[in-house]
Amino acid sequence: MIKKLVVLLVFTLMMFKVKAQNAENKLGAWYMYNGSHKLTEKYSLQTMAHFRYFEVASSFQQEIYRLGVNYKFNPKMNLTLGASYSTGDLAYDVESPLLYEWRLYEDFNINSKWRKFKARHRLRLEHRFIHKNINTDETQNWFRYDLNVNYPITENWSVYAFNEIFLNLDRSEIFAQNWTGAGFLRKINKNLKVKFGYFQIKQNSRTLKRVRVGVLLNTDFF
Repeated sequence: MIKKLVVLLVFTLMMFKVKAQNAENKLGAWYMYNGSHKLTEKYSLQTMAHFRYFEVASSFQQEIYRLGVNYKFNPKMNLTLGASYSTGDLAYDVESPLLYEWRLYEDFNINSKWRKFKARHRLRLEHRFIHKNINTDETQNWFRYDLNVNYPITENWSVYAFNEIFLNLDRSEIFAQNWTGAGFLRKINKNLKVKFGYFQIKQNSRTLKRVRVGVLLNTDFF
């Protein structure tokens, strides 16, 4: 069953790539690392590095690095405070200035379970300090809400689906974008997992299609 699902996913992604004819519809890719490193019973470090491309293996779009400190109130609720840094190319396949950006963020996470379904709600406030070129600097405040649902297929395999909405609080039209996707999660051992899937980024004027391939590392120093 797992092999059939993987073959179907790969075939679907290949079809998207064949049909893509312009910049907005190119099948891009995100290569991701996410880590959680337990320091004490209540505190842990959160680390992240993402490398994002307009195409599967070329045409740089963005790289982003994130570091946060997480505090666990109880098994169902926790809070993360952190910072991130990113660079990005503002346009596909044309000359454009790079964007440099610092962010401060606050996450409030709520975990819940219904039978075999596991759900995570993440509410995030972001404070973005954006440097577009020599003469342009701006500050923006964003709100993001992410719902991620996971369902186990076997002991080591599970499927997930998610939806995340982005609101720019400093604009009159506050809706910025929406991410919707799904994929598979494979447990290698108690510390390491890999994930792969597909999602779409819906913006006001376009929809972007992306493959996601990621590594999740959990370590325990406590």
